[in-house]
Amino acid sequence: METGIRVLLLTVALAALSGCASVRNWYHHRAEVRDANAAARDEAKRADQPPDDDANPRVVEPEVERRKIKVPKIRSANVELGLDYGALSIEDFGTNPSYGATIAYHVTEDFFFQGEFGRSKAGRTSFETLGGNVQLLTSAQRRFTYYDLSLGYNFLPGEVFLGRGRALTSAFYLLGGIGSTDFAGDKKFTVNFGAGFRVLPSDWLAVHITVQDRVFQSALLGVDKLTNNIEMRIGTTVFF
Repeated sequence: METGIRVLLLTVALAALSGCASVRNWYHHRAEVRDANAAARDEAKRADQPPDDDANPRVVEPEVERRKIKVPKIRSANVELGLDYGALSIEDFGTNPSYGATIAYHVTEDFFFQGEFGRSKAGRTSFETLGGNVQLLTSAQRRFTYYDLSLGYNFLPGEVFLGRGRALTSAFYLLGGIGSTDFAGDKKFTVNFGAGFRVLPSDWLAVHITVQDRVFQSALLGVDKLTNNIEMRIGTTVFF
């Protein structure tokens, strides 16, 4: 009896051990299948995702229409020659028309030398007008002629706009120099100074507006004093 019970228990123990191994093998198989399915799902998700723009940026080709640019033909001439007309206020002798000529040499873009010649004719003084037939000067002595050499300085360069489609080069400039004035039968040392404005309608033509004061010593009316003779004129010059 005891021998049969031992055989039965041994058989049950062997069956139990065999079942545990089968369960363990089944569990490992299910785990491998589950891992394979998970890997397949991850691969499918990566395939469905859009590409990373930062990793592979797209190259944009700009479509820009090139403009046709017309390069201005600026003359490299440094010599400027012209004529002018205006009015000269001769101290004690009234304001009268004046005319003259100028020549300039541009040393740099900022500095230039300018020579001037001008002529006007003095009127009657208040003493002559009130005195009737009193004549302080003859007709030849009333001729007012000047020559001078000045140094000019260009400043505030810019442009003058005519409407929306045209711009003209322009600049203000200062003038200062010395010269000689022939008036009342005598030649007088003269100091001149002033300012002007220049605008260029083309690369070879310029229009000027200038104001200058010509100062010299005079004792014509019995008192020795410095006389101021202010002239305003407009002129045109050409470049060579």
